Amino acid sequence: MQPPETWHAALHRLQRDGIPHVLATQVTSLGSTPREPGARMVVTADAIFDTLGGGTFEWQTIDAARRLLAEQRFGLSLEAFSLGGRSGQCCGGFVNILLEAFPGATAHVAIFGAGHVGHEIIKLCMPLPWQLHWFDSRNDAFSAREQQPQLTCYSLQNIPQSVAALPANTHVLVMTHNHDEDYAIISALLDRPDITTIGLIGSDSKWASFEGRLKRDGYNGEQRARVRSPIGRIHSTKLANKTPYAIALTAVTELLWLTDKPLTQQNRGLDADTLRTLFTDATTTTS
Repeated sequence: MQPPETWHAALHRLQRDGIPHVLATQVTSLGSTPREPGARMVVTADAIFDTLGGGTFEWQTIDAARRLLAEQRFGLSLEAFSLGGRSGQCCGGFVNILLEAFPGATAHVAIFGAGHVGHEIIKLCMPLPWQLHWFDSRNDAFSAREQQPQLTCYSLQNIPQSVAALPANTHVLVMTHNHDEDYAIISALLDRPDITTIGLIGSDSKWASFEGRLKRDGYNGEQRARVRSPIGRIHSTKLANKTPYAIALTAVTELLWLTDKPLTQQNRGLDADTLRTLFTDATTTTS
């Protein structure tokens, strides 16, 4: 039987896989409490890792954490528990719990093709808070050093299955070494209305050829308009620099605009009045 996952192992895995979660940390302890400051647990929408000591106040903490996730209120917040009052526990102490709600990956991005441009795109994407899915049909396309926490490499053997397995709301770039493979991927992507954006590398003439094939294969104008080609055309003029790095730079810049979401939470930390009260109470207690 496998031992239960610790909070730090769960935190590493959830951050790596881009899954929304909350880290709950006991930051103060007054009187009799189940655990001491520094105790931690991790909460997701459907799982709990480690414990703050059990009892009603722990379940209240879990409920508060899950409300943050459900309402997408990411960042820092503080919960105060009078164990004999709010939580109805006999130990009667007082604790403050810091809740750090993480959104996980802000976007899923899939890149089909591990050629020169694909490699440069991956390098540029790695520092960004995106979950990356990288596909190529060639056996030697990926090296061991490219296996990173937020990056998963896939062997592209069955295009319909690979496209069907993509998470909903994924942003996709198509740039394989084979035009027929590109076309098969584009066709499969157009059959998924929940794919957020579709970009195809290539020239205007390549897209004209693809659009004609799509029309003959029964894809209507609205469906064909979902494909963005060439990728990275931020301005109406064509890019003179056609090096892999330059193309990748414009493609990732375009993705930044496509994945950008406005801030919904103006307070980017703990409420100042809450902290002032907390520290005032702590000073009064210890003096």
